[in-house]
Amino acid sequence: MKAAGIVVEYNPFHNGHAYHVQQTRKKTGADCIIAVMSSSFTQRGEPAIVPKWQRASMALAGGVDLVVELPYPFAVQTAELFAHGAISILDALHCEQLCFGSEHGNIESFLQTAQRLIDEQERHNERVKHYMQQGMSYAKAYALALGDISRDVLDISQPNNILGLHYVKAIREQRSQMKPETISRIVAHYHDETLPTNEQIASATSIRRFLQSGRAEDIVRYVPHITYETLQTYRMWHDWESYFPLLKYRLLTMEIDDIRRIVEVEEGIEHRLKRAIVHATSFHAFLSAVKTKRYTWTRLQRICTHILTNVTKKEMAQAIEQKRATYIRLLAMNDKGRAYLQTVKKRTALPLITNVKHIQHDPIYHIEKKATQAYLSVLPEPLLTEALRNEYATPPLR
Repeated sequence: MKAAGIVVEYNPFHNGHAYHVQQTRKKTGADCIIAVMSSSFTQRGEPAIVPKWQRASMALAGGVDLVVELPYPFAVQTAELFAHGAISILDALHCEQLCFGSEHGNIESFLQTAQRLIDEQERHNERVKHYMQQGMSYAKAYALALGDISRDVLDISQPNNILGLHYVKAIREQRSQMKPETISRIVAHYHDETLPTNEQIASATSIRRFLQSGRAEDIVRYVPHITYETLQTYRMWHDWESYFPLLKYRLLTMEIDDIRRIVEVEEGIEHRLKRAIVHATSFHAFLSAVKTKRYTWTRLQRICTHILTNVTKKEMAQAIEQKRATYIRLLAMNDKGRAYLQTVKKRTALPLITNVKHIQHDPIYHIEKKATQAYLSVLPEPLLTEALRNEYATPPLR
């Protein structure tokens, strides 16, 4: 059997995601589509709107054959580390191809730019440092430095382009035999906050916005029926405002030195966080008060997520030292996914996990466990205790 991999968050699964799955199967001719999916928090430092089990179920209904977890130490990270974690998992599962969506849509440009970055890594790093010393954010400095070393520059201000570039770069740096492919995003852009009137594909950002503003009925045409039904059944839609009281408690009771030990907290931002939290009455107001030219909204959200989950620099460094996953947690599969696992399970470079008791002492799982507990902590009792029990007892969905 031939497998193709995709990297996803499904926050939530919508018609654009269904199109991606369909086009991946068509473009690669794969028998099995494997999705490596972020667990409880996303790459931009946001809580997933519903838990991973519900999103994995949506994925199966949407045409994915096997869903595996991208653990927190890679899921809530810069594009580079996010990509390395995902590629290491798909490569261990012997995927022959990777297919990602992008705004650019031409794989040759990704291949050429990734190789240029590898060849000119030292010079690129120097240029990034140069621009950051001028007060620019890392993302802006990275893009300008890329322009300095490459004539044909991808527009990496677009989120899927930058992720795609790092997927291709990670494939080469890990010496994976996976062949990358890309398909163009259609209709909706990643950051769109409005629902298009004449189409049936909308961004996940706009779908979440309408859900959380109490207009769930407006998203019906933009998501598969199973997604809408799952969202209506779960009803407890997670967003940062739900977690703000917990974040405020954490920051109010932490010492400056404790905040400084948290992942991505650098250059004195801990003092701005400590000052702003005293007066902030909402998460949006808090981040607006802290945001600077140097610190983007996304980076601040990731910092807040790391504070909420209490992940220190030391813990993270130990977990991602090799830039590779150390296990593969199976979340969901259909008959095709199960059949594929039977063909590769003796050849996988990483252990396949169906019960987390077998990975209790793994540094990556140690952080993933804390993140899951933090994510579920907004649930009222007895739902919280039940959800915690299910997290450790639930076998892969079939």
